[in-house]
Amino acid sequence: MNKVKDGVARFNKDIYPRHRELFERLSQGQDPEVLFITCSDSRIDTNLITQTQPGDLFIVRNAGNIVPPHSPGSSDVGTVASIEFAVGALKTQEIIVCGHTDCGAMKGALNPEMLEGLPHVCDWLKHSHAALQITKDHHSNLTKTDKLNKLIEENVISQLTHLRTYPFIASQLRAKKVNLHGWVYDIRSGQITEYNEETGQFEPLSASAALKIQPNTTAA
Repeated sequence: MNKVKDGVARFNKDIYPRHRELFERLSQGQDPEVLFITCSDSRIDTNLITQTQPGDLFIVRNAGNIVPPHSPGSSDVGTVASIEFAVGALKTQEIIVCGHTDCGAMKGALNPEMLEGLPHVCDWLKHSHAALQITKDHHSNLTKTDKLNKLIEENVISQLTHLRTYPFIASQLRAKKVNLHGWVYDIRSGQITEYNEETGQFEPLSASAALKIQPNTTAA
């Protein structure tokens, strides 16, 4: 905890004064163009990975970068409400679902015995069951590591499918006002692959294909 407190002190003393103009502007409101849905894993730093600044990304995090499918009266309201606010109120134009290697949630989905005594985690991971079934049915011959990596990819694809079940997102997609992106971040290499719907494969994210996220240059 001392490390965290010392970090706050350094922020107040050194970082905030250098970017005062940015933070004063942000204090008046936000206008992010990207909704970034990713895992709660402590190794994922969204702004570091994308080299963006405060105000650029509207970030939703949970175990397994999961999006519950649309269901009236669903109890999974936290993630759903955040997505609805980002798209409906903030008018974000790009939605990224970003999984990552060595994902503990996906390890738990593959090995449910690891989740004994964690009933809420088990219930939450039901939203990855389609990805799990696909992995078991079509990739059973893979090694343990490769099977996990395949599940991580299939889970990202499943969550993109879930996003399309939301009426407000379906409408924006039809009007071509929103774009969906599926990413997987490799913790060891720092590389990101993106799902290509035409090929059905995850391919290296090239600079030319990357989102045109404009960082707040005031903070540079």
